[in-house]
Amino acid sequence: MSVRVRYAPSPTGHLHIGNARAALFNYLFARKYNGSFIVRIEDTDTSRNIEVGVESQLKYLKWLGIEWDESIDKDGGFGPYSQLERLDIYKKYADLLVEKGIAYKCYCTPKELETEREAMIACGEDKLHYSGKCYGRSEEDLPYTLRFHVPTNEEYVFNDIVKGEVSFKSEDIGDWVMVRENGIPTYNFACVIDDYLMKISHVLRGEDHITNTPKQIMIYRALGWETPIFGHMTLIVNENMKKLSKRDFSIIQYIEQYQELGYLPDALFNFISLLGWSPKGEEEILNREQLIEMFDSTRLSKSPAKFDKEKLAYINNRYIKELSVEDTVELCMPHLVEEGIVQGKDDEWIYSLVSIFKGRMSYGAEIIDLYDEFFEQEFVLNQEMIDFISQEGVNETLIAFRDLLQELVTFNAVDIKPLIKQAGKIAGSKGKMLFMPLRIATTASMHGPDLPQVLSLLGKETVIERINANIK
Repeated sequence: MSVRVRYAPSPTGHLHIGNARAALFNYLFARKYNGSFIVRIEDTDTSRNIEVGVESQLKYLKWLGIEWDESIDKDGGFGPYSQLERLDIYKKYADLLVEKGIAYKCYCTPKELETEREAMIACGEDKLHYSGKCYGRSEEDLPYTLRFHVPTNEEYVFNDIVKGEVSFKSEDIGDWVMVRENGIPTYNFACVIDDYLMKISHVLRGEDHITNTPKQIMIYRALGWETPIFGHMTLIVNENMKKLSKRDFSIIQYIEQYQELGYLPDALFNFISLLGWSPKGEEEILNREQLIEMFDSTRLSKSPAKFDKEKLAYINNRYIKELSVEDTVELCMPHLVEEGIVQGKDDEWIYSLVSIFKGRMSYGAEIIDLYDEFFEQEFVLNQEMIDFISQEGVNETLIAFRDLLQELVTFNAVDIKPLIKQAGKIAGSKGKMLFMPLRIATTASMHGPDLPQVLSLLGKETVIERINANIK
């Protein structure tokens, strides 16, 4: 069987982390088995579509490195790939189901349906399904929807890739709307027609779709079509094991936001692949080719996928460490420019700044926090630092280093570095008693990045002023 899978977003918003995961797993599955990955736009919910919805979906899928074989911009012979361009196709099959007596016209108004529902609630009904009173009703010249007539005493069983055998009984599903009053099909009808005609072999999606599956199987059976293989991925949850909500601001949820903050697409691709899937072995830093080779749908988790922010920070930090300094500068520059930090600074200063914090950054914008923490904090020594530089011989070391710095014409890391050892020779200090006093007296810290680079960034005037303040 030729593998053909699809990601079918609705253009009702920007690319969400959950949708990105669905696309990514379908992409990996297709590439693993040399199949085709299709992006189909399910835009029939016209009231909720936003103008940039399609653009955002495609732009940020591409940014993540999820390339498709067929879509609205790449016809593979199964188009159109936008549902609103396929309305005549849906009408053909809807008319067929009406002719077969499987679908029927429902003339009930929204008010009538609500009244019926309220009556069911008042009677203590636990299954609030449409009564089916329009089934068999003679045709009238009134607005109508098309409903699918659910058979009685039927069971819908399928073997889910993730969940194993799943079954639903027809008695738990009322006659459902297949085509709206405006002639636009509902999701459960349209996606079956599309999946069949586009020869989709596997439907991999979130478990929130699992209750849609029996309705879709009904359409397959009614039209005499073979069903695809289904796989429903578990939900992504936050650190409190609660389903991700758009109101949960503790987690960044849109791919666009990750790009803006300076996350790397390869790192995010790597991280998302681990949300509900695990590779064999312990290694979790895996590039695209490794993930494709290792991907195994039987290793999709049956438990909710916890969004681990610390793991994301770790993975992105690992990828940043592998960047060249030039590429890291490019990643950080939009944020440095926006904050006015690089105004009036030359390339050497900028490269030195980025080099210092490169190993500590988990995303590009974090350089602003690191800069503020180090350069904008109040210059105050704690008691441990005061005690350390109060030791015998420290004054001489500070004086020697200050005097050497004052003679420097070009105040850069390369020229500062040899002066540290020279100051030690003059003052007779070495090791910890040489480096630690200089760091404390100039940075108010006992540990930190490369000292010559830090001093070059602070500038000659600030460094000498701080040393003088600590000479007793």
